[in-house]
Amino acid sequence: MIRTATPADVPAIHAMVRELAEYERALDEARATEEQLHEALFGERPAAFAHIAETDDGEVAGFALWFLNFSTWRGVHGIYLEDLYVRPERRGGGHGKALLTELARICVERGYERLEWSVLDWNTPSIDFYRSLGALPQDEWTVYRLTDEALTKLGS
Repeated sequence: MIRTATPADVPAIHAMVRELAEYERALDEARATEEQLHEALFGERPAAFAHIAETDDGEVAGFALWFLNFSTWRGVHGIYLEDLYVRPERRGGGHGKALLTELARICVERGYERLEWSVLDWNTPSIDFYRSLGALPQDEWTVYRLTDEALTKLGS
């Protein structure tokens, strides 16, 4: 059901990124191209990794896209889950849990001590799902982001 993504999966991953962006009410912000995803996942120096959830008949049901982070407090890497998405018609079939289980397995196998991600505060179905797995919200932290004009201004 879960396998490592291959270059042939890039069009499906790209399509699901756009589906996720639409679900999160931010389709206009999803500007990544298939070429950019291919380079990030399979280029000379991959910066991200992906796993695919498949149905029994080989249909792509969902994906997880992640990268390594590092905890200065724990002194080891962890996984930051950038996107977890299961197509609406495939939800409830265990694909999301299987994807998270695979990432947790990778963490345990490699000695990583954290598996982290963000979720929109209005996304109650996802929050309930994550809590059912034992995930705890980090409510004391606020995410900050620099993009576009503010990033350019600071970096120039």
